[in-house]
Amino acid sequence: MSDKTVITCALNGVLTDPRQHNVPVTPEEMAREARRAFEAGASIMHIHLRQQAPGKGHLPSWDVAVSREIQQALRETCPGVIINHTSGVSGPHYQGALACIRETRPEIAACNAGSLNYLKVKADNSWAWPPMMFDNSVEKIQDYLDAMKDARTIPEFECFDVGIVRCVGMYRQTGMYDGPLEYNFVMGVASGMPADPELLSILLKLKLPQAHWQVTAIGRTEIWPLHQRCAELGGHLRTGLEDTFYLDDGTKVTSNGQLIEAIAACARRAGREIATPAEARQMFGTVN
Repeated sequence: MSDKTVITCALNGVLTDPRQHNVPVTPEEMAREARRAFEAGASIMHIHLRQQAPGKGHLPSWDVAVSREIQQALRETCPGVIINHTSGVSGPHYQGALACIRETRPEIAACNAGSLNYLKVKADNSWAWPPMMFDNSVEKIQDYLDAMKDARTIPEFECFDVGIVRCVGMYRQTGMYDGPLEYNFVMGVASGMPADPELLSILLKLKLPQAHWQVTAIGRTEIWPLHQRCAELGGHLRTGLEDTFYLDDGTKVTSNGQLIEAIAACARRAGREIATPAEARQMFGTVN
């Protein structure tokens, strides 16, 4: 187990409406929230891009200029910060995501490592949204890996289910990817892996040895025991307004900083120190 843990802040996500939730959209808002998270211990900022026109902040964007502006604002506000760029697109039109990676060259980018039926059912037994497939074929994944290789960007393999964890090993075995390995176990999505701490022991058996790993825990108060167990087992830590709005006592937060303070406390209870951005760069082997 590493004595030091790297903390990632997932600043805003793409599914939350800024008219209903206090999520940052503009470069100025993103930088302000990033600074709060940075001061609380986050070395990595995971960013999603939103449309910048008035009233359009609830819609995703793949505008390279927006990506550049947000990244520049974060780097100016948080010296040494590591950028983890979104890449997820459903469907065949993902050229904008590839362009953002190739042209802005973030240190890390999400690489969704397999497909998932993205489902949720409401209390009245109706669909929360129309059932959709978050499709990530091997060919699509290879396109992302090629773009990341061109940009010298490290892929963070997003694993929504147990089988997807095993797929990452196959990508290594077949030569699709041979660089540094980072797993992100996404837990708490209704149609994916549950946010159950007991599942971690299985996932750790399935990941490749020596690979870095972390948990993305989606939910409310039930996710905090999972974060604590992740810290105890040697994983890196992630939280932010993309993943939750709630602390373990049910308090609804208004800033990413509050969530990062809480997850840093998980690390300290596990007897671990928080890595600085420079230490995180050395641990992950970033080159950008």
